[in-house]
Amino acid sequence: MKKAFVILAATLTMSAAFAQGAVAQTAAPAAAAASSADVRAAQHQQRVEERIAYLHSALKITADQEPQWKTFADVMRSNGQTMADLYKQRVEGEAQRNALDDMKQYAQITQAHADDMQKLVTAFEPLYTGFSPEQKKLADTTFRHPEHGQKGEAGQAHPKHKLKPKAKAPAAAASGADAASAPAAQ
Repeated sequence: MKKAFVILAATLTMSAAFAQGAVAQTAAPAAAAASSADVRAAQHQQRVEERIAYLHSALKITADQEPQWKTFADVMRSNGQTMADLYKQRVEGEAQRNALDDMKQYAQITQAHADDMQKLVTAFEPLYTGFSPEQKKLADTTFRHPEHGQKGEAGQAHPKHKLKPKAKAPAAAASGADAASAPAAQ
């Protein structure tokens, strides 16, 4: 009888341990998604701050331009926070979202991005109109062709916009033909 009681107690203890493990495993993905979303949001905000610092330096913002710059930078921060919040909601609600909800949420993100871009344009216009001709040229290059305008003083590409080597033309790579005879891959 004593032996049966010990076996029963051990079985109940093990069952409880397995049940707790199953609950923990079910809760773990949700907690991991939430913490992952928080980490990604923080990383996104850090990239926004890096971009602001990079642009301030690359565009050679003067002391007289600081008020307009601050407005522009604040809009960048606000836009970054909006996107971080929307993507965090997207990650956190992934398990409960159906296809229709997914499309609606993507439309919400797209609309928010368009609205944020309009705010950015509105904030950038007075700054840009106050730029010197040299600064306008820098801005034109930086914003029109990010792969060309992202180099720092040491010739290093901005971390988010690493320059990639151009791929060889597929025909030249496959046939071993001279690269000059193959069309350029642009």
